[in-house]
Amino acid sequence: MPKTVKMMILEDCPYCRQAFAMEKELIAAHPEYGQVNIEVIEENREPEKTEGYDYWYVPTYFVGDKKVHEGVPTLEKVEQVFREALQGE
Repeated sequence: MPKTVKMMILEDCPYCRQAFAMEKELIAAHPEYGQVNIEVIEENREPEKTEGYDYWYVPTYFVGDKKVHEGVPTLEKVEQVFREALQGE
């Protein structure tokens, strides 16, 4: 079973939009990545959900409690999030 992924974003963040596009591209190329559930947390709307998570930049991905990526995304970094999540609990 894939690990839980939390993605911290800001609504107006251009890098967050890039990350969403990269997620779609990766899922199209690797359908197994579609098994990964990514909980998207908009930090201005749901600040209580970000409590206890240590990060400064968005987008930030946590797989379980481990920060896997923070800041400007690349295809490789977003793919690492999917790979870590698929390693399971």
